[in-house]
Amino acid sequence: MIRRFGDTPQKGRRYQMRPGAYALLPRDGKLLITCQYDPHPDLQLPGGGIDPGESPIPALHREVYEETGWKIHDPRKLGAFRRFAYMPEYDLWAEKLCHIYVARPLRRIGPPAEQGHEALWIDPAKAASKLGNAGDRYFAAQLAVRLRLGRRQS
Repeated sequence: MIRRFGDTPQKGRRYQMRPGAYALLPRDGKLLITCQYDPHPDLQLPGGGIDPGESPIPALHREVYEETGWKIHDPRKLGAFRRFAYMPEYDLWAEKLCHIYVARPLRRIGPPAEQGHEALWIDPAKAASKLGNAGDRYFAAQLAVRLRLGRRQS
């Protein structure tokens, strides 16, 4: 059973399945996230849709680069969640199946390739309250606890 976050699907509304891959990217006690400015500022885990015929890992690498300008290494799947949302950029009601990974930001290649995005470094605990959707916040909170416990054991 895949956990659902956010709004309950509306009866009678058709939702298109939209699988996606998203990353938690910790480095030096911070988390790399993206701010998407259109249609309004929204803090998000970097990632996005898996194109038809594309596998989740290549999609993750592509989307993280497009939204942050960073290359990543060693993605490991943490889990998945579903959410039902309207996607204004596509004029689409979607059932988003979000595959969540943790990976290591390797190096910055340049600015985000996708317009309207800005890469930001934020404290993981702050991300757990500031990210724009409940599923992202849930996984960021889990990571923040793991990082905090790891620092205590060092």
